[in-house]
Amino acid sequence: MSAAVTIVGIGGSARPGSTTERAVRIALAAAGRRGARTRLIGGPDLVLPLYDAAEAGRSVRGRELVAAVASADGIVIGTPAYHGSVSGMVKNALDYVEELRADGRPYFSERAVGCISVARGCQGAGSALAALRATVHALRGWPTPLGVTVSTEPTPFDSGERLDDLRTRERLELLGDQVVEFALMRRAWTAHPETEAARLPPGA
Repeated sequence: MSAAVTIVGIGGSARPGSTTERAVRIALAAAGRRGARTRLIGGPDLVLPLYDAAEAGRSVRGRELVAAVASADGIVIGTPAYHGSVSGMVKNALDYVEELRADGRPYFSERAVGCISVARGCQGAGSALAALRATVHALRGWPTPLGVTVSTEPTPFDSGERLDDLRTRERLELLGDQVVEFALMRRAWTAHPETEAARLPPGA
């Protein structure tokens, strides 16, 4: 039996247990139910020195973040929306991925990346999600077809009885599923490229 794929979650704020962190956890839990190993880098783990290529190796948390990304088969990123874009904390963490520029899989190459944004209102969440997906593209990652916005007005997750809460949770779980599905397909293709190519329709 092949080893489980590894999905790494990155996101949240300096406040442990933030709504953004909880959203990432829901996606990771769905990935775990698909048999993936999961790891969350959130809250205090994201309090990193401002990225500087000359100094990055001195940050223990920075090295741990880079190592986790390097070993990941898929990634889930969650950001609170700050002034309509990705938060400075999350963007700084993503800047550390520059340390993988010379890796065998540079940056986010060959990985699906699920993107989540959280804001007090739909407009900020939407623009932050677009900015996050653009950053993932720049880092050579493949954003999943589904990106999830979470509006905290009213705050989700507080009541499992509200339909909006259920829909939000279902979207986050589907995002986690998509990251795992891509990782499994990528692994199958890498292990048996001839077999997988034969499954493609003519002209694909």
